[in-house]
Amino acid sequence: MSYVGKSLKRIEDERLVSGEGTYIDDLSPLPHIKHCAILRSPHPHAIIKNIDGEAARKLPGVIGVVDGRQVKQLTRPLPVGVNAPQEYFPIAVEKVRYVGEPVAVVVAENRYIAEDAMEKIKVEYEPLEPVVHILDALSQESALLHEKVGSNILNERNFDYGDVDQAFEDADHIIKRKFEFPKVSATPVENYGVIANYTRSEKTYTIWANFHGPFTLHSVMKAALNVSSNQLRIITPKDIGGSYGIKSGVYPYMVLIAVVSRIVGVPVKWNEDRQEHLMASSSGTDRVTWMEAAVKNDGRILGLKMKYADNIGAYIRAPEPASLYRNHSNITGAYRIRNVRLQAIAVTTNKSPTGLIRGYGGPQHYFPLERIVKTISDKLNMDVVEVVKKNLIQKDEFPYVTASGGIYDSGDYHKALQLAVDAVDYQDFRRKQKESWERGKYLGIGFASIVEPSGSNMGYVTLALTPEERAKGLPKSGAAEGASVSIDPMGGITVRISTVPTGQGHETVTAQVVADTLGVEPGMVKVITELDTATSPWTVASGSYSSRFAPIGSSAVYLATHKIRSKLLKIAAKQLGTTTEELEMKNGKVYKQSNSEISISLKRLIGTTHWNPEALPEGMEPGLHESAFFSLPTAKAPTELDTVNGSVTYGFVFDAVKIEVDINTGEVKILDYFTVHDAGKLLNPKIANGQILGGLAHGLGAALYENLVYDKNGQLLTGSFMDYLVPTATEIPNITIKHIETPSPLTPLGAKGLGEGNTMSAPAVIANAVTDALKPLGVTIEKLPLSPDYIWNEIHQKTTVEV
Repeated sequence: MSYVGKSLKRIEDERLVSGEGTYIDDLSPLPHIKHCAILRSPHPHAIIKNIDGEAARKLPGVIGVVDGRQVKQLTRPLPVGVNAPQEYFPIAVEKVRYVGEPVAVVVAENRYIAEDAMEKIKVEYEPLEPVVHILDALSQESALLHEKVGSNILNERNFDYGDVDQAFEDADHIIKRKFEFPKVSATPVENYGVIANYTRSEKTYTIWANFHGPFTLHSVMKAALNVSSNQLRIITPKDIGGSYGIKSGVYPYMVLIAVVSRIVGVPVKWNEDRQEHLMASSSGTDRVTWMEAAVKNDGRILGLKMKYADNIGAYIRAPEPASLYRNHSNITGAYRIRNVRLQAIAVTTNKSPTGLIRGYGGPQHYFPLERIVKTISDKLNMDVVEVVKKNLIQKDEFPYVTASGGIYDSGDYHKALQLAVDAVDYQDFRRKQKESWERGKYLGIGFASIVEPSGSNMGYVTLALTPEERAKGLPKSGAAEGASVSIDPMGGITVRISTVPTGQGHETVTAQVVADTLGVEPGMVKVITELDTATSPWTVASGSYSSRFAPIGSSAVYLATHKIRSKLLKIAAKQLGTTTEELEMKNGKVYKQSNSEISISLKRLIGTTHWNPEALPEGMEPGLHESAFFSLPTAKAPTELDTVNGSVTYGFVFDAVKIEVDINTGEVKILDYFTVHDAGKLLNPKIANGQILGGLAHGLGAALYENLVYDKNGQLLTGSFMDYLVPTATEIPNITIKHIETPSPLTPLGAKGLGEGNTMSAPAVIANAVTDALKPLGVTIEKLPLSPDYIWNEIHQKTTVEV
C-alpha cells in the first residue's frame, strides 16, 4: 500500500504522552552543571551608571556574577543584515533600551540560590525618555530622543511595480484606510532553555538549546563569539515543546550563556520562566499600514499603494527586518493586481525586540489587504464574494507570476471559494442576517483569501538592501534542506533529518515517505530528529520554520531514500539477471514486474552490501548510507528590479466565519468557522488538520485577545497570563476543515506547507465579519485585537444606541 497521503497515527505520540519525551530541561549532558538567573532592567530607557554585585557574590553557593562589561570584552556585537544605529550585545552595555533587557547574570549551585543572589545586585540607573509607539518613532520630535539623532528609522525601502500612477488615474474610486496590528507573542508550552560549556583546551563552545533554526544564525553566533564555525557546536534535543517561530529568538541567550560559561569556568544552564518570556524573549512586530486601492465601478482592483511601518523594538536583530519582506512576493495575495507601490519602514522603539513568529509578516500583511477588499465591497455596495471573484487569479493562469516576482506554482482559488460559500449556505445566511438586524441582533459573515508561502527562499531577506547594496556582496538564494538514510547489516533503517521539529509530526511523515520508497512498513523506520551541527547534514537554511518540511524537508528525505532504492535495485538486477527498469520493490522484496515469482528479499540485498561486497556490481561501494540535499531553481536571488520569488511553493486558504456581536458588551461570539485549504498533495491528512487547528488558534489570539501592551512610559502591562490573554480550549469555535489538492509541479511529492495559513487569515476574516455585523451602525474595524472594550467604544462613537 501507499503510506503517503494516509492519516497514519503519529509515531511521536506514544513517547510524548507517556512522559518519555526529551526536552531541554531533561538534558544533563555534563557533570556539575551550574544554574543561571538573569537580572533584568526595570526601565525602558536608561543609562547604567554602576552595577554592584559584591553582595551577591558573597552569598553561599554563588559561583559568579557577570555583567555587560565582561561580556563585551569577549564578544563582538551580534551582526545584522542592515546598518544599525547601535551595537547589539546579548546583555546591556552602558545603557538599557527596553524593560526586561538583561543587565547581569548570576551563576550558582541551583536556580534558587541564583534568584536570591540576583536580588542583592545593586544597579544605579539614570532614566531617559522612552519612545513607545510606531507613530511616535516616525515623528521628528521623538526621533531626537533615541539613538540615531534625526531618525528612528532603521530600514526603509521603496518598491514600484507596474504603472501605479496610471492605475490610479484610471480608477473610478480611490479608497484609503489605516490599519494597526498588535505586538503578539507565540506562547509555546516550553520556554527558552540553554546549556552551555566552554572548553578552554580546545577554545570551543558547545551549546544545547531548544533552537529550531534557521541555522543561518549559527554564523551570527559564531561571529559574536569571535570563533571559527567549527568551534561552535549546537545541539538540539529530540523534542521541543512548541516554537511557532519564537525559539529562533533564543540565539542571543545562547551567546550570553556561552560567554558566561567561559567567564565562570563551568558548564551552565538557564531556563526561562513565563514572565521572562513575555517580557523579553521575542515577539511578532506591531505594524501600522496605510493603504490605498484604485478601484473600478465593477469591483476590479487596478492598483495598490501601501506603506508599512514595523516596530522592531529596541534593537534590530537577525533576521529582522525580514518581517517587512517575508510576504513581499505574495504582496497582492490571491488577486490579479499588477500595479503596486510599497514603502516599507522598520522603526526602533523602547519595546522588546521582534523576530520570527508563526506567519512572519503574513498576519500583518493580510489584515489590511483583506480588510480593504471588504471596504471596497461596502463602498461600491457590491456583494463581497463577487468582488473577490472578480479579482481572484484564474485556474488557467498558473503558474502565476505576481507583480513583485512570486511564482505561484499551482492552485484553483475559485474552487476553494465556492466550496466555502456552499458550506456556509451564504444566501440563506444573508436572509437571516437582515431579519436579525431588524430584531436588534447583529450577525455577520466574513471572508478572507490567503496565499500561503512555504519553504522560504533565503534570498528574500536581502530585499532590505538596495540593488546597489546587494551587488557589493555575495548573492543569497535557495531553500536547501538535507537528510541522510542508512541501513545497517541487520536491515534496520535509520533516517537523520535536520528540520528540528517542534511538534509537527516530522518523524511520522518521514517514516511514511521512506516506507513507500523502499516497500517496507513505517514501523521499520527509525527517525533521528536531534540536530548536531557537528554531525548532521544541515545547510544554512535548515530548521523548522516557513512551513518548509512538506515541500523541502520531505523532498530531501525522498531523494536520499531513492539513492538507497537505486543502489538496491542495481544489486537485485545483477542477482536476478535482469534490468532495474523491470524490477519493483514492494512488501520487503524486489521482484520482476512480469513474473513476481522471480524475486529476492530486501534483507538479502541489504546483507550483500555489508557482508558480501564481492557480489556487488562492478564499481559499487559497499554499505548503505546516502545523504541528499534538496532545493529548487525557482529560489533565486532578487533581481535588479527588486523582484523575487520569496518561497518555493504557495498554498491557498479561503476562510468564511459567522459571528454575532453583542452591542451591549462588545463581545464577539464565533458561531461557525469554515476553512478550505489547498496545500498540494497532503502527506498525512490528520497531521495536516492538526497544524490547521494550531494555526487557527494563533490567528484567533491575534484577532480577539493577544496584545503585548506598553504604557506611555514604556512599561509592559501584560507580563503574565492574567493580563496577556490567549485562547484556551473553551474559546476555540466549531471548525469545519475542507481540502482540495492541486499538487505542486515543483516538489517530488507534490506537497506544499500549511502550518501558518490560518494564523494569517483568522485576524482578517474575523475583522471582516465584525465589520459586516455592525454595518447598520456604521462601525468599521481598523485595529486589533477585537476586545470587547474596543468594539464597545467603536459602537458608541458611531451611534446613540442606549446601553
